[in-house]
Amino acid sequence: MSDFWQTIWTYINRVRTYNPAVVIVELFLIGLVVWWVMRFLRGTRGARLVKGAGLLLAAIYLTVRLLPKSEEWKRIEFLYGNFLFFAFVAAVVAFQPELRRALTQIGQARLFRSPRREAQDLVENLLESVSFLSRNKMGALVAVERSVGLGTWIESGTALDAEVSSHLLNTIYFPGSALHDMGVIVRSGRLAAAGCQFPLAESEDVDASLGSRHRAALGLAKETDAVILVVSEQTGRISVACDGQLHVGLELDNLRQLLRATLAPGGRSWLGRLLGREGRTPA
Repeated sequence: MSDFWQTIWTYINRVRTYNPAVVIVELFLIGLVVWWVMRFLRGTRGARLVKGAGLLLAAIYLTVRLLPKSEEWKRIEFLYGNFLFFAFVAAVVAFQPELRRALTQIGQARLFRSPRREAQDLVENLLESVSFLSRNKMGALVAVERSVGLGTWIESGTALDAEVSSHLLNTIYFPGSALHDMGVIVRSGRLAAAGCQFPLAESEDVDASLGSRHRAALGLAKETDAVILVVSEQTGRISVACDGQLHVGLELDNLRQLLRATLAPGGRSWLGRLLGREGRTPA
């Protein structure tokens, strides 16, 4: 037992000799890789496998490193080295679908898309969806989170954590869908939740001809900096609420400019000119 504690003390003394700057950089790089892997696997079966395998390997590593370096314990180190090889092979087999998806994304250069490009993809999906919903007079209410968190309203709905696509939004707002009466929230480029209850603006703040969706959009725009899209179920008219204002009856071209100005990085300079040309309902 004394050899065991001596090994621990020796290990601690060795760690104290490390350069703190190098340790910080190494930990940062390791953390960055782990964060990317968990972000990539989020929502898949691989996420739990990675957590379990990571904890197991960490426990085995510490155990092996802290064992006394005597001859009777050398066999454990030998077995540990072989275990890592078989663990690697098992990981390749277990994570085959995720690895294939990662390689596919690298081939498509999706991992290196800029935030602006991702924001533009989001804008195009939103435009495609609201265009379809508007033509078919299917009501919709979609809020895109910016700097002010919408966690309170996400908790009021049904968690989805799905990739934003026009087909998914159209399905949610198809008449008769269980979630079509409430709002959808987009967070960090993903559809975080549906069926969310937004705060309603005062009735005198909204034109009497507009419905509860417009009141909910304006109510959320008054409390946060989110951009909220509204499609009227009666008229198919498209409106946007942002910065405490409700902009009613936008054409698709103007809507595209407005969304790019508010959601795409570096595009805010267009907002003032655009809103100067659009009619607005004062709050």
